[in-house]
Amino acid sequence: MRALIIGASGGIGAAVAAQLETRGGTVVGLSRMGDGFDVTDPEAAEAQLAAVDGVFDLVFVATGALAVTRAGPEKALRDLGAGEMAAQFAVNAIGPALVLRHAPRFLARRERGVFAALSARVGSIGDNRAGGWYSYRASKAALNQIVHTGAIELARSHPKSVCVALHPGTVETGFTAAFGGREKLTAAESAARMLAVLEGLGPSDSGGFFDFAGEQVVW
Repeated sequence: MRALIIGASGGIGAAVAAQLETRGGTVVGLSRMGDGFDVTDPEAAEAQLAAVDGVFDLVFVATGALAVTRAGPEKALRDLGAGEMAAQFAVNAIGPALVLRHAPRFLARRERGVFAALSARVGSIGDNRAGGWYSYRASKAALNQIVHTGAIELARSHPKSVCVALHPGTVETGFTAAFGGREKLTAAESAARMLAVLEGLGPSDSGGFFDFAGEQVVW
């Protein structure tokens, strides 16, 4: 297994890399902390991605942010602001799209290759019953559309490819400590479960949105 992990120094990205390395895989990582890789800087990100050589069995995009210019996601319409919304789209939708742009050369044409991007259940329009979190929800919904559209194109040139969005579950962090009544996963548990899900997916699943338990999430 040869993998490219984008966001390899973050909690989930680092956990995915560690899981793969434990299994004997080779991991190439890019991150803001380790390499100065910034998905919100298109020119710099493009230069670093262009310098990555070789074909990968897995490209895993683990970048993302719940809030950028605020202490937390918006709770009401009165909290909406153009700056936060633009920042959320830059991190959660445009950044992964710039990585996906390279998927045709990162994945083998005639062998199975996987592109996966971290989304979130709150990006589901059909599952939205609580409201709020406007910028985060919208940017993750945009990411889901980007992944779905990319999967359609990839299938034409890479018929064995799998291109999916993943919901990692509620992972234990300082931010999620305030969320009660739901299953909490460590980053290692989330990474192990998502990798298990990816191992079970085939080309017919490409373009889908799956959670850490392997269940398909409604758009």
